[in-house]
Amino acid sequence: MSLRLARLFTATLIGLSASATVLAAGSQLVWRGDITTARGVVTDVAKAWEKSGKGKIELQPFNTASGIDAVVKGTADLAGSARPSMGAAEQSLTFTPVAWDALVMVTYPSNPVSNLSLKDLHEIYMGRITNWKELGGDDAPINLYSVASPGDGVEFSMRKLLFGRGNQPVASPRLYVNVAKLEEGVTLDRHGLGATTLAGAAGNKKLKILSIDGIAPSSSTVSSGSYPLYTELYLVSNDTSPKAADVKEFLSFVTSSAGSSLLRAHSLVPYADGMALASGDAARRAKIASIVGTRPTAGQPMTTPTVAAAAAAAAEPSKEAVAKAETKGKGGKTKEAKASAVAAEPSQFAKVQGSVATTAHAAFTGIRAEAVTVSDNVKRGGKFAKVTTDVVTVKGKPVAKPLAPAANGAEKPSDKIETPKVSEAKPAKAVDAKPAKVEKKETAKAEKKPAAASRTYKVSAGDTLYSIAKRNNIDVDHLRALNGLKDNNVKPGQVLKIGAR
Repeated sequence: MSLRLARLFTATLIGLSASATVLAAGSQLVWRGDITTARGVVTDVAKAWEKSGKGKIELQPFNTASGIDAVVKGTADLAGSARPSMGAAEQSLTFTPVAWDALVMVTYPSNPVSNLSLKDLHEIYMGRITNWKELGGDDAPINLYSVASPGDGVEFSMRKLLFGRGNQPVASPRLYVNVAKLEEGVTLDRHGLGATTLAGAAGNKKLKILSIDGIAPSSSTVSSGSYPLYTELYLVSNDTSPKAADVKEFLSFVTSSAGSSLLRAHSLVPYADGMALASGDAARRAKIASIVGTRPTAGQPMTTPTVAAAAAAAAEPSKEAVAKAETKGKGGKTKEAKASAVAAEPSQFAKVQGSVATTAHAAFTGIRAEAVTVSDNVKRGGKFAKVTTDVVTVKGKPVAKPLAPAANGAEKPSDKIETPKVSEAKPAKAVDAKPAKVEKKETAKAEKKPAAASRTYKVSAGDTLYSIAKRNNIDVDHLRALNGLKDNNVKPGQVLKIGAR
C-alpha cells in the first residue's frame, strides 16, 4: 500500500470515528435561565441525562429575563423561570411547571431574629419597618436586598403574593443581578435581609433561613401548604424550535421517577406531587391578602393549574373532556357546541382594574376607590361579571360637609371640577332659612375660638418613623405628610408634629 493511500485510509477512519461519537452522544441542547432553576432542577438532571446517553446539555445560568429572551430569539432551546409567563413577547412560549419551591427570607447567621410574620414582611418591603429592633432584634437598620430585574422569578413571585402584583416597587436600594449574588451580599452583612429559594439556600451555613408566621420552610411544609410562600419552577420552551422533539423528551425525563428523585434531593416538591397546591392557590392568595391588608392577585393566578406535568396529565382526564363526553352521551351535539361557544366567549370586563382619586373638590378630599372584577363571564353570566368596589377615606383629612346654597352675590365654586355634585348623586331635603342663622352664630363662635395647639414628639436615638407612629397611634403616612417628610428618615432631636392636643 502506498503512503498516499495509507494517509487517505487513516483520515477516513478518523472521520468515521468522530461521526460515530457525535451520533452516540445524541443532540446537544442549550439551557439558559435563572440561578434558582439551575441549582434546584437542571444541573443534576442534565448530568443524569448525559449519563444515560441521551445527549448533552450546555448550561448557561444567569437570570430569568436572559433565559426567556434567548428562547424567544432561538439562541437557547430551554430556559428556567420561577414565575409564569408575563407580557406579549412570552405568550408564544410554553411554560411547563416541573417543581414547587419555597420562597424564603435569609439573613446573617448571628441575627437573633428567627421569625417574621407576613405582615412584618409586607411592611419591611414597603419601608415602614426599617429597624431590627421593631422585630425583637438588635437596634440596627434592616438592609433589604433585592434582584434588579423586574422580571426576576423570585422577586416577581414574592411581590405578587405580598402585594397582588409582581412589579410592585419596594424600599430596597441594594440590588443584585441574581439570587446567587444576593445571597453573597447577605453573607457579608450582619444586618442584611433578602429573598431567595429553599433549594438554593438549604445547606448554606453562611445564611439563616427565617420562619414565616412560626412555620419553617421545608419540602414537607410546602407540600402540605402550611408554609404560605411557595412558587412553581418552570422550564420554558418554544414549540416551533427545530429541537422541539428533543426538548419534549428532556421534559419527560425531568418529570420521570428518576428526575423526581433528583428534585427531592434539593428540597423541591415534584409538580405532580403538589397538585393540591395548584387547586388551592386562589384561597392561599386571598388569605395572604387579608393578613397584609391588600387585595388578592388580580388577573392570572400565580400558579397555573391548567398546565400539568406529563405524568399527572396521563393519570386522569381533564374536566373539560369529561363534560364533553357526558354531553355526547346524551346525544346532544348542539349542547356541546353551545357549551363551547359559552366557554370561548370572554368577559368584556374580566381582569379590569381601576382606581379613582379626587383631591380638588372639598367634599371628596382624601377619598380613593378601587374596582376589581373577581370572576369571569362564564362563571357568573352577564356582561359585567362580578364587580366589587372599595372606598377608603385617608386618615387625618376630615371630609368637608356639602355647603349650603350660596347667598346672592357670594362667590360661586369653580365649575372646572369634573367630579359630580353631591346633590346630583343623591338629592337632599330642602333646608329652611332658620338653620342658616344658627350656622352664622356657630361660625362666629368658631372665629373667636383660638386654634388648638398641636402635639409634638422629640425623636430619640433608635426611633424610626414607624415606631413613632405606632407609639402615638397615628398613621405613618399621615405622620409623614403632617411633617412634610419625603421618606422615613428621622434624626435624634428632631421635633415632629403628631396631631392636635
